[in-house]
Amino acid sequence: MQSFSLFLALRYLKPKRTFVSVITLISIIGVTLGIGVLILVISVMTGFDNELRRVVLGFEPHITVSSEEPMKDWRPLFDRIKQTPGVVAAAPFVQGPVILEYRGRDMTPLVRGIDPGAEQSIIDIKSFVKKGALDLGSDCAVVGSELAASMGIQVGSKITIYAPGNIRGVLDELKNEERTPGKSKTLAELKSEIVMPAELTVTGLFESGRYEYDSSIILVALHVGQELYSLEDCIHGISVKTTDPYLAQDLVRRIEPKLPAPDYAMTWIDKNKARFGAISVERNVMFFILMFIIVVAAFGIMSTLITVTVQKTREIGVLKALGATTWQIVWVFLAQGMFVGFMGNISGIFFALVAIHYRNDFKDWLATTLHIELFPASIYELTTIPAQVVPRDVAVICISAFVICSVAALIPAWFAARLDPVKALRFE
Repeated sequence: MQSFSLFLALRYLKPKRTFVSVITLISIIGVTLGIGVLILVISVMTGFDNELRRVVLGFEPHITVSSEEPMKDWRPLFDRIKQTPGVVAAAPFVQGPVILEYRGRDMTPLVRGIDPGAEQSIIDIKSFVKKGALDLGSDCAVVGSELAASMGIQVGSKITIYAPGNIRGVLDELKNEERTPGKSKTLAELKSEIVMPAELTVTGLFESGRYEYDSSIILVALHVGQELYSLEDCIHGISVKTTDPYLAQDLVRRIEPKLPAPDYAMTWIDKNKARFGAISVERNVMFFILMFIIVVAAFGIMSTLITVTVQKTREIGVLKALGATTWQIVWVFLAQGMFVGFMGNISGIFFALVAIHYRNDFKDWLATTLHIELFPASIYELTTIPAQVVPRDVAVICISAFVICSVAALIPAWFAARLDPVKALRFE
């Protein structure tokens, strides 16, 4: 039965004079485009999510303990956090906005004061330094590559950093003196508290792979950051590395009881929750939207088979008169839809793999030839288009497309099989 039905199905797919029917070819191309584009988009979205997680985990601590105000007596808390089961390492840090001046140009990046030795146990900073070295002496700094490129900073350049927090405090004192003379600090006291601009030598340029970090962060020694913000021995927070980053939330529940009232703990997932949530929603929405391309192609298959059914009414009547069963007739037309779905799957996978392989070459060609930024780093925070082909996703897409094509072919096949041979042959 199957060989008989398959023979007729293949016979109907191609006319007498050509190798393949134009309508059949259009149907296969429709399925190919639907499957190929869907695999391409889902792979890029999956790669983007995984790459963002990798970059975030590479340059951010698993847990950040911080406070709404500078942490004064932080060393006992630091020791308690390090002794918590599941904590691998911890490091203090100071982070805040500053004014960067270089050759008459100003920008407002973030300065991050770290202890290089302790921070290295949490983040492999040395691996991110692409030029120069990780030298954070008293007058040294390591600058993000995008920030350096936008201001023309090179290794060995002298940059000037102003701490706006300290300047704001001095201005507040001066305003209080104007309102209530004699009740604020004297000018001599204010002068002694003014933090003069820090002139630092750039010893290295780091590149994390995420535009947000590379364009807005300057690394300095911990004591330099404390001096810029007049913190003395205070810090802004503690970075924590755990044994498993995806179980950081459980560890936060154990750390929070040890924290004083103003302090709080936040995981890397909490800090990037909006980004990861948006990617997940977009991925699911794109799956269902692009699946409609396959549905449209399935309607093309259905219309083709309906046309074939009308054209082959006499042949169907003859087959029914000769004793062909209903399912034999069904399989004649169902096999055509399954053949189109199968060929669309094969060609769609091939098209998707080729497009994924040359995705960044195509992006660069658009940027250099047509001046079209397909994947701007300032928006997506990545310099290249990531992609990861997940076999499970490919299987779901291909099976779904095959089922849709088969169902689309089953409807006209069932009506053709129920055709009355007497009516079919009455006017022949």
